[in-house]
Amino acid sequence: MTGSLLFPRRCPICDEIIESGKLICDKCIRIPRRVTGERCFKCSKHLDSPCVEYCPDCEKHKKAFLRGIALYEYDSVKDSINSFKNNARPEYAAFYADGIERYLSDIIKTFNADVLVPIPLHPTKFKKRGYNQSELLAKELSKRLGIPVDTHLLERTKKTKEQKKLSGNERLKNTVGAFHMPQNGVKYNNIILVDDVYTTGATLDEASRTLISGGLKNIYFVTVAIGSGS
Repeated sequence: MTGSLLFPRRCPICDEIIESGKLICDKCIRIPRRVTGERCFKCSKHLDSPCVEYCPDCEKHKKAFLRGIALYEYDSVKDSINSFKNNARPEYAAFYADGIERYLSDIIKTFNADVLVPIPLHPTKFKKRGYNQSELLAKELSKRLGIPVDTHLLERTKKTKEQKKLSGNERLKNTVGAFHMPQNGVKYNNIILVDDVYTTGATLDEASRTLISGGLKNIYFVTVAIGSGS
């Protein structure tokens, strides 16, 4: 979605109108903080020590996906992502996808993905919001990375509670049975799930388990941001 005279593009951080051709304003360009340094080999959370391979959460809870990657530290972009989802700012997807392509494309290429699969919304939430933010992000990434998008491989059949309002254990229970795989996906070897935020990973893990139960094996993920907690 591009800006126009009628609907000019806005900065994804301060929400002010920005110059044509830009995705973020000059004063905000340094606010989003990329995850740097040592990362968990499984979920990509920042690690304080180079002597460990996995974060405490991935050590404690076995994840169904093989590996994932995230661009930003969640705290630095949480207001932006909230607006992206809840304040009718779908155009922010272009900014996020641009950053993912710029900084993570080399890692994503190692996933050898056949397809991008956005995490689906429950129909009632989709109707209320009018769009699926993960689908918009996946489509923007598809343009940049040349990987097709499949929006029909997964369905959300359970109306879950909002994850950020739940504890870690509650999030795990909340997502159990949330997804259904309505079609044969065995034609895919490597799948990248696309979502906006990784916190405990409960949503992405359950989606991965659903795909694996449907005969798929190699599941990866890409998200805009990742939290620092467990």
